[in-house]
Amino acid sequence: MDDDHDDEMGWDPEMADGDSDGGEESMENPQEVLKECLEKFSTPDYIMEPGIFSQLKKYFQAGGNPEQVIELLSDNYKAVAQMANLVAEWLILGGVKVADVQAMVENHLKDMILKTFDPKKADTIFSEEGETPAWLTEMIEHPTWRSLIYRLAEEYPDCLMLNFTIKLISDAGFQGEITSISTAAQQIEVFSRVLKTAISGFLQCTDDWQQSIDECAKMVCHGQHTYVFGLVLLQVLSLEPKGGSCMKRLAQEITRCAQRSRHDVTPITMALNGAAKYPHACQALLSMMARNSLNPADISVLYRNYNAMEPPPIDLIRTPQLLELLVDSLFKPGVKLNPEHKSKYIYLLAYAASVSELGRNINKDELKVTVQAVEKVHTICTTIKGSSELIAELSALYHCIRYPVVSVGVVRWVECTVTEPSYFKLCTEHTPIHLAVLDEVVTCHHLLHHRVLQLFINLFESKQDELEILVQLEMRKMLLDRMVNLLSRGCVVPVVKYIKQCWDRGDTDISLIRYFVTEVLEAIAPPYTPEFVQLFLPIVENEEITGTMRGDGENDPVSEFIVHCKAHYMVIH
Repeated sequence: MDDDHDDEMGWDPEMADGDSDGGEESMENPQEVLKECLEKFSTPDYIMEPGIFSQLKKYFQAGGNPEQVIELLSDNYKAVAQMANLVAEWLILGGVKVADVQAMVENHLKDMILKTFDPKKADTIFSEEGETPAWLTEMIEHPTWRSLIYRLAEEYPDCLMLNFTIKLISDAGFQGEITSISTAAQQIEVFSRVLKTAISGFLQCTDDWQQSIDECAKMVCHGQHTYVFGLVLLQVLSLEPKGGSCMKRLAQEITRCAQRSRHDVTPITMALNGAAKYPHACQALLSMMARNSLNPADISVLYRNYNAMEPPPIDLIRTPQLLELLVDSLFKPGVKLNPEHKSKYIYLLAYAASVSELGRNINKDELKVTVQAVEKVHTICTTIKGSSELIAELSALYHCIRYPVVSVGVVRWVECTVTEPSYFKLCTEHTPIHLAVLDEVVTCHHLLHHRVLQLFINLFESKQDELEILVQLEMRKMLLDRMVNLLSRGCVVPVVKYIKQCWDRGDTDISLIRYFVTEVLEAIAPPYTPEFVQLFLPIVENEEITGTMRGDGENDPVSEFIVHCKAHYMVIH
């Protein structure tokens, strides 16, 4: 049957059953049917094809000769599959492990399928069989063949047979394996299950939550239809009393991901947060967020709205994009604000951070002190030039850091300051005062741990070619001290995981790894979590790292840690 006709028809089991009977067109041209069937019977090993019975039926209905078909099928039987089985048996008899032989055969078969796969021919499987083939249902039970289907579906997104098989895999409960977003996004049932699995992973994640967020964001931001579907779903879930705040945070992170990919999702964000009911505030927000830039006129509009007796809902200005713009405008070095409007920027940031709503009741108890704290630290960050001046303001700075919004601003200020190319060259202290301030931030605010760690990692990996080699080593040791402090404040797994990656990559001086191990062993004590042991024990056991740190007995910290872990934990190497 013509392939183009198949494409237009789509997959319909009833229509496929009708075709298997030969069809009127086929019966009107028996010679054509016979010719087509004989050509197929003449191909090697056609007797092994899934459609052999439907072809035989068509052949006999058209008046075909039984002896001729028997002769053709017999003569063209090459027994390729049987020969492969025979060679496999010989390999096993020769001493090769069964699992190795099976992997050998499966991998070769996968390579052959990937090279020769024809999506149009694959789609005819349904029209010839008339129902889901039994071999396909059996095939998806095996991980090897499921992974093959995922690869093929990625390469041939319009293949009906592959899309149907992906749905079968999802129905069978293997949706967690479907990591290809383009594959999942083809069908709403499959995408819904895969998204549900990703959201569940985010809710259950404790340490590496940023990776879970990134996975969800990558999936939802695949296309316009997946973005709208995902954000509407999260908007509904965010209204739930239990876990609603987590869903709101996830939705905000996904929006941030979309904006980083240069997608204009502001209209969708405004539609979901109900901004249309407040046209003046909505217009001001749309104007600034579309340009990703603040301006005094729109800030004044928002200030008047939120300084009124009945302000708009606070969620309108709690969008991450607006908050980041406000933080940058107030804490990023070099940004000049019009003194006449500065208080409005401060007020809006403090309002978004400190005011709470419960129904119609608006609690502004923390607003005044938050405004004062933001204003004080903004002044410190924009006027102080040297370390000696900053030391004089440390008491006030530490007092204000207990406000989360101020700490976010301080991290942004420190980030911009210490990443200046000449910062460490001009720095005279062993521990720069700006980085010491971050120690106080991580003590007060658990949620900023990931961001501070990322800054330390960027500095640790940065090229400091202007510094002498020994000075560079000392600088990196100082950054390791900051990471150990971060670890002692609860950011354990991400810190140890990063150092393990440094060791695995082989691009970090071994003396630095040894220094980190020494500092951590001095700071920790049992009991340990299994995940920590799994990450840290292999580093401690490595002779190259800790060989010089061990004594003759088992009284040194390295030996004590190893003995304790061996006695109390099962370690998988």
